[in-house]
Amino acid sequence: MASSAIETRTSFSTQSLSSSDPVVSVDWLHANLREPDMKVLDASWYMPNEQRNPIQEYQVAHLPGALFFDVDGIVDRTTKLPHMLPSEEAFAAAVSALGIQNNDGLVVYDGKGIFSAARVWWMFRVFGHDRIWVLDGGLPRWRASGYDVESSASSDAILKASAASEAIEKVYLGQTVGPVTFQTKFQPHLVWTIDQVRRNIEEKTHQHIDARSKPRFDGAAPEPRKGIRSGHVPGSKCIPFPQMLDASQTLLPADEIKKRFDEEGISLERPVVTSCGTGVTACVLALGLHRLGKPEVPVYDGSWTEWGEQSDTPVETSS
Repeated sequence: MASSAIETRTSFSTQSLSSSDPVVSVDWLHANLREPDMKVLDASWYMPNEQRNPIQEYQVAHLPGALFFDVDGIVDRTTKLPHMLPSEEAFAAAVSALGIQNNDGLVVYDGKGIFSAARVWWMFRVFGHDRIWVLDGGLPRWRASGYDVESSASSDAILKASAASEAIEKVYLGQTVGPVTFQTKFQPHLVWTIDQVRRNIEEKTHQHIDARSKPRFDGAAPEPRKGIRSGHVPGSKCIPFPQMLDASQTLLPADEIKKRFDEEGISLERPVVTSCGTGVTACVLALGLHRLGKPEVPVYDGSWTEWGEQSDTPVETSS
């Protein structure tokens, strides 16, 4: 066992790691955690009704050396919609404040297994950084494997997380920020706006898949956020994001994922766009599609929170 870990370490470089599969195992990460061009991000985030505090949980236990990436802090400050994608300038400033550079390989994880980590994987790819992977099974799988965690109440990483949030604030206020060490290259084809979704209802260029639960999609269950209508975008299909994962919250093998899409009549030969409640779990669908060899899947960033709160957007329900 030890010798194979040593062999893995000596041959490792994030430069040589394939970006064709979007996840890495906890064993792989454990063997390569100390590599100089590797950074690990804790991107834990929870639904408001779960009443969990990701930064507090990070302070109690995180992977050794992990930075904290604040999904609700590294956002567009000009909208009331939750955790929308920030501008290029704001993202570059925040990521630079975290100490991340373009030549870093990044592994991102969360406290559930695969949940909000997929959102941050997508964000980096939107801004042109492909050398990023999701930790398969996340913190639960890491701990179940017996690997060590760190705790820290006043670590450098907490200061960096605050600095990232401050940097974003400054950009949106038009103030100067510290040195920007991370260069972005925006990939507009990976993110959709409400207007593109509207057009797609008519033009049907993309198959629209919604990652929310079936009762929410059908309009049978109320939305968790107030003032949002129930239902779905006309013509969209429902594949709840947990269908991408097994019981231990790791990404299913490609053939299992393909079966889920086949069952809903989704053709992998045609373009796909994904959405969800607020643009988080739609990225889990994009992660699954990436494993199937479809890396260029756009996410509708505003998702149902934006669509459902408008008075003039068409809504379907399934009675």
